[in-house]
Formats: sequence, structure tokens, C-alpha cells
Amino acid sequence: MSAANATSDARTRLLDAALHVIRAQGYSATTVDDICRTAGFTKGAFFHHFKSKEDLAVAAAKHFSEMAERLFGTASYRELDDPLERLLGYIDFRSAILAGPIPDFTCLLGTMVQEAYDTHPAIRRACETYIDAHARGVAQDIALVKARYAPAATWSPESLALHTQAVLQGAFVLAKARGGPEVARECVTHLRRYIELLFHRPTSKKE
Repeated sequence: MSAANATSDARTRLLDAALHVIRAQGYSATTVDDICRTAGFTKGAFFHHFKSKEDLAVAAAKHFSEMAERLFGTASYRELDDPLERLLGYIDFRSAILAGPIPDFTCLLGTMVQEAYDTHPAIRRACETYIDAHARGVAQDIALVKARYAPAATWSPESLALHTQAVLQGAFVLAKARGGPEVARECVTHLRRYIELLFHRPTSKKE
């Protein structure tokens, strides 16, 4: 492995460790030592790549967002032609990945911004940037659905996209409170029902 590849690998391992540890125990309770121990590196290696824990958190927000966009970008629902089916497929996909240990399916961005929105402006801005970026992607499909199935509706695609993210982030909080994903899946199921109620799809009448 070249020196450049080794450096990139070390940075990625530290970021991956941050994703797991911060989602498991929160930003404030996570120490640089926790990250290093999980990644298998010394603090010297950590500070070679990051100036501080906050610097790591900002980079981890970007890393998490890039991973999420790859995951959603290659999901099978993206291939559906009908934008409403695509939107519902997105909701179904969000439900399907609510599995396993809580740190594996909850959102790093939501976890960090709940703690750091007032004390660490750089983290808040990073979380806002990537949450909004994901919501804009959802809004693109919602705009197509609205144009086809609810053109007279007075709400905006952007507002509904943000509503989907609010439900999802709230579902993560409830999953943490209840100690498992079941309640989160129920919330997402209600979100799907709400989306279906917003749009009228004509059905063919029998002859």
C-alpha cells in the first residue's frame, strides 16, 4: 500500500470509528481516546488527520452523508418510473434499514445536532448542510409527484421533504428511548400512510 493510500485508509478508519461511537454514546460523551481505541490508532495518528474532536465531527458529517447518498442512490426504488412509487419506495427503504443495533441505523447528523447546535456552530452548520442536501433530493421526487397527482395543493415539495426528515429523526429518538427499532418502523409506516393520503391516483373502472 502506498503512503497516500495508507493515509487515506487511516483517515477513513477514524471517520468510520467516529460514526459508530458517536451514534452509540453521543458527541459530548465521546472522547478522542474512544475514537482512537475503536479505530486502532494512537492519538498521534488522530491529530495527524484532525485538529480537534470538533474537526473530526465536521468531517464525519460529510463522510456519513456521502455514505448515505451512495446507499440511497443505488437502491432499487430509484429505478421505478412512477415518481409516487419512487417516493413510497424511498419510505419503504427507510423502514427496511431500521434493523440491527441502534447505532447502526440511527442518523449521525441528527445525533450530533441535537447536542451541539448551540455549543458548536461548525457542527450545526455541517449537519444542516447535509440534512438539507438529502431533503432536496427527496423534494425533487415530491415535486414530480405533486405535479402529476396533486397540482392544486398549496404546500411546497420542500416542506413535505423536510417533514419526512422530521418524522425520521423523531423515529430515531423514539427508537433510542424504547431500546429498539420497532417503534421507529411504526412511525415510518404512518408516514407512508400520510404520503398516500396526500395524492389521488385514479383507478380504472371496471367495464
